[in-house]
Amino acid sequence: MPTIMITGAAGFIGGHVAREAERRGGLSLRLMSHRRPPAGAAAAGPATAGPDPATAGPGSGSGFGHGHGPGAVVPGHRTVRADLSDPGSLRGVCEGVDVLLHCASQIGGTPEANEAVNARGTAALMAEARRAGVSRVVYLSTASVYGRGAFRAARPEDLVRNPGSPTSGSRAHAEDAVLAAGGVVLRPHLVLGDGDRWVVPGLARILRALPGTVEGWAARTSVITAQDLARLLLGAGLAPAGDLTASVYHAAHPVPVTVRTLLGAVAAVAGPAADPVAEDLTAVRARELLAARGIAAQGLDMLTSDHWFDSDPVWRDLRCTPGPDFEAAFKELAEGYRRALLDI
Repeated sequence: MPTIMITGAAGFIGGHVAREAERRGGLSLRLMSHRRPPAGAAAAGPATAGPDPATAGPGSGSGFGHGHGPGAVVPGHRTVRADLSDPGSLRGVCEGVDVLLHCASQIGGTPEANEAVNARGTAALMAEARRAGVSRVVYLSTASVYGRGAFRAARPEDLVRNPGSPTSGSRAHAEDAVLAAGGVVLRPHLVLGDGDRWVVPGLARILRALPGTVEGWAARTSVITAQDLARLLLGAGLAPAGDLTASVYHAAHPVPVTVRTLLGAVAAVAGPAADPVAEDLTAVRARELLAARGIAAQGLDMLTSDHWFDSDPVWRDLRCTPGPDFEAAFKELAEGYRRALLDI
């Protein structure tokens, strides 16, 4: 029975990964959490002091990210309390671990906090993984390491990282540490699902601040559900080495979504205030309106230019079938988002 350690297991993506591992069965889980033990897990080891590393996902530095999830309900599995910003607390956490799925990241906050958790913390974790003989490391990164688009059917090997924020820059450094240790990096773009506190709420705020569409909302974007992303992360951790043809993969549903379709779905669950009128705004005018409402306009760039990343290789290499397309998947998530958006 292989032992898998999941960092950020009490957060949005990490929680989904833990639940997916539990559903799959036949795995021994070790859940590393800084803030709190995932519900139902047996705590092991002392809590450590320091800033909370957010377990948020892609979108850092771009106006969108991911908030804290409900925690993984995985009874009987061991929880390790450790702090990526305190390398001493990581000593021994990888002992007996076969696969490390690194889903914890600092999103936002000071540049120093991002560097401490994402860059130095990941480097220290990789040193522990090497010392313990971990056979596979998979890191949840973000397409934000590329900076601003446009990106059309873009492949990792054809792109140059150009991070535009301390968060995405420090996550690029984390990637370097993982790749130097022989690990695998997954870069999603927008991730939707239970526990999302930033992507759809952020889109709803933008919709409510604008009296219409922006340049027709014609851009295309890559989206994945948290459940599908969890399947890919777990699959990359367990796949035979010979099946992996790359060390960096994009992780998204293979079919991109138009921003018009994405925002139409968000408008349907965000209430009447998000309903657009016929006016079609320029991007310049939209930025002015957002600024007047005190809403950061960075995310508008992602909605007015293509951010479409080729993810066919990861599905092919892992012999994994993508879940439902965006419209079918969002129908399953709609009621949860409707409740979550009541206070927005």
